[in-house]
Amino acid sequence: MSVALAPGVTMKDHGLEVPLPGGKSGYFNFYWLRDNCPTSFDRQTRERTFDIFHHVREPRPASVSLSSDALEITWMEDGHTSRYSLEWLSQYSGGRRRPDPADLLRRAWYSDHYPQIARFAQPKLMEDSRAVVAWIEAMLVEGIAILTDMPDSDEALTETVRLIGHVRPTFFGEYFDVKTHINPTNLGYTAKALELHTDTPAEEMAPGVQFLHCRANSVEGGMSLFLDGVAVANDLRKECPEDFTLLSETLIPYYCEHDSYDMRSRQRVIELDERGEVSGVTISQHMADIFDLPQAFLDRYYPAFCRFGRMLQSDKYLMRFRMNAGECIVFDNHRIVHGRSAYSATSGERYLRGCYADRGEMRSAYRALTTEGRFK
Repeated sequence: MSVALAPGVTMKDHGLEVPLPGGKSGYFNFYWLRDNCPTSFDRQTRERTFDIFHHVREPRPASVSLSSDALEITWMEDGHTSRYSLEWLSQYSGGRRRPDPADLLRRAWYSDHYPQIARFAQPKLMEDSRAVVAWIEAMLVEGIAILTDMPDSDEALTETVRLIGHVRPTFFGEYFDVKTHINPTNLGYTAKALELHTDTPAEEMAPGVQFLHCRANSVEGGMSLFLDGVAVANDLRKECPEDFTLLSETLIPYYCEHDSYDMRSRQRVIELDERGEVSGVTISQHMADIFDLPQAFLDRYYPAFCRFGRMLQSDKYLMRFRMNAGECIVFDNHRIVHGRSAYSATSGERYLRGCYADRGEMRSAYRALTTEGRFK
């Protein structure tokens, strides 16, 4: 059957070659065109309502027309007419990913970063969405921020989390209290030193954003230790590329076991994004399980693992500072490695209330606050 084609449009076996603004042209697959007709989406719910699975055969055009700003196709199978803006088609002509405003370049930092940490007054965040945007940008770029003037209440933490998402439960609940416990189930609930780590690596997908709200801190000792895992991993890649490859490709076991739970997972110590860039780390000596890997492989893996662990403790990367009551440190749990020096439990009171949120929800909040979206 012959198809009425507009001048300049070329029929291919499975799609159309279409002239686009700027003197360029683009190829578009028939399935893709039918699937993405503007009428395929509900304007109110913004969800796709058209189901391409109902097409038994490949969609084929009965006619194609072209105006100065739009391509129009009448489809052979059901007679439906689709109209596409040429400007919109241009966005998808090269197979490029849809731009993501939340995909900001990470900026690595080192031990001298503490004075430059982005700081935001919590009351200001509660009333000004522009301040929330700046806060999330700091989280996306540097992975860490300090909130000041936090009210001394449980509700203040919950309300703050809700600015970027919801409290994300873990296997031990929605919140945790970092203070000395009579019967501790975690080293964080003692006055002992807490080695450098990322939280809950034994979960299949560890939470992405951690909040630590300092409610009291009058003890001797208990310095907070923080570093940027991206900075350390990037340096390892330059200095020991073979070690970097081992740590970014090998899954190792983590666990967290007590009377009522037995969590297990396998994680890579160094995490890479889709561009192959370091996006973070997963590290915790107190939750690393017995490495059930071939012993001959461990001949190579352990030296790389230990080299990275020693780098984490270097003064080049490690910030040491004291958290003050009324501050809340917020950080990317898949990037920022943290710990604590020992303190004297009888010298005063130290109490941090913590919880988690999801990184995907934080990015979602950023997109919603900074862009209009496709359906407005």
